[in-house]
Amino acid sequence: MSKKLRPVLIGALGAASVATLVITTPALSTAAPAPLAASSATALAVGDLSAPAKKEIAMKLVSSAENSSLDWKAQYKYIEDIGDGRGYTAGIIGFCSGTGDMLELVEAYTDAVPNNPLAKYLPALRKVNGTDSHSGLGSAFESAWKQAAATTAFQTAQNNERDRVYFNPAVSQGKSDGLSNLGQFAYYDAIVMHGPGDSSDSFGGIRKAAMKKAKTPAQGGDETTYLKAFFAARKVIMKQEEAHADTSRVDTEQLVFLNAGNFDLHTPLKWKVYGDSYTIN
Repeated sequence: MSKKLRPVLIGALGAASVATLVITTPALSTAAPAPLAASSATALAVGDLSAPAKKEIAMKLVSSAENSSLDWKAQYKYIEDIGDGRGYTAGIIGFCSGTGDMLELVEAYTDAVPNNPLAKYLPALRKVNGTDSHSGLGSAFESAWKQAAATTAFQTAQNNERDRVYFNPAVSQGKSDGLSNLGQFAYYDAIVMHGPGDSSDSFGGIRKAAMKKAKTPAQGGDETTYLKAFFAARKVIMKQEEAHADTSRVDTEQLVFLNAGNFDLHTPLKWKVYGDSYTIN
């Protein structure tokens, strides 16, 4: 099923490659964190969303929003231009021909498997980067993408780029901020939609805006208070672009889990995205 909304991978087309990822952590208070009450949600241990079972949940949650399906592994072969000005959108995390990460994916894939169906399109991908053009690509490229997606090598390349650019930085920053699995997932979902970086409309900018309103658990703050500030800051940015104006992936997914106190993302999970209902048992 095609995506209902499009993740913004970088703040503006033609910006520097997403490979130049720098997520900085503002200096934390040198004072010892305030003791946490045993009953406080922030008394929970810092989560580890990279644990296999939790990572699988994270993949399904994102896929529900990105592809209207929990079957995220079915999205390796997905490719289409959804008319958002970012060229082709494809694969498990919405790699785009216009925003640099599709190019980097195909380059990495070609380094591992030189004789692959997509290698000959690298010159065209470099040329269209930063635009919505299909020049040198078209239906033949779409077919080649699907052909490659049937191979373990290209699936592995997609997994690796997803982790390198999006998942691992989000989880690492979440752990540094003392967040639970839910908090780390909130970071991951945000970086998928808004992209890495420090501009005001990127993940880093949203995090900075939230930290002006509330302390992270690592700074002695309450996680519920901090995540609500993060969600509020993110929604401000989402509403600035028509394609992201529907904030249900925050309101009827992440806030549902937060209000239920499900910081560990334990199952069963029930939520809605863009009006569709989902369950993970």
